[in-house]
Amino acid sequence: MNEKMKDNYKISFIRGATTASGNSVEEIEEAVIELIDELISRNNLIKTNLLSITFTATKDLDACFPASIARKCKGLDSVAFLDCQQMHVPNDINFCIRIMAQVLFPRNFTVKHPYLRGASKLRADRC
Repeated sequence: MNEKMKDNYKISFIRGATTASGNSVEEIEEAVIELIDELISRNNLIKTNLLSITFTATKDLDACFPASIARKCKGLDSVAFLDCQQMHVPNDINFCIRIMAQVLFPRNFTVKHPYLRGASKLRADRC
């Protein structure tokens, strides 16, 4: 990273989550694409500034990998993706997909965390 960019940009993290309507490839795909769209649009992200995204999914989602969906959408094929299973906690939200995205932002940028669908109750203060 050149000196000017180091002075004007910082690495930030965006958290977010959504729920799929069920455990099919189509239902997971719809939820992931909506979450990625919101991540990009709410934060006016330039795709080259999106460095990585870690996905977690609750144990009731096993029809496909969320990262494999994200990798194919919106020209994000050069972003580093990782899928993990969310720790099981009783009374957690069903069919929940969480993200943590590592991004490069201008220093004074205010991050907007997308919490969608049934996951909005996880962080009502950020919806």
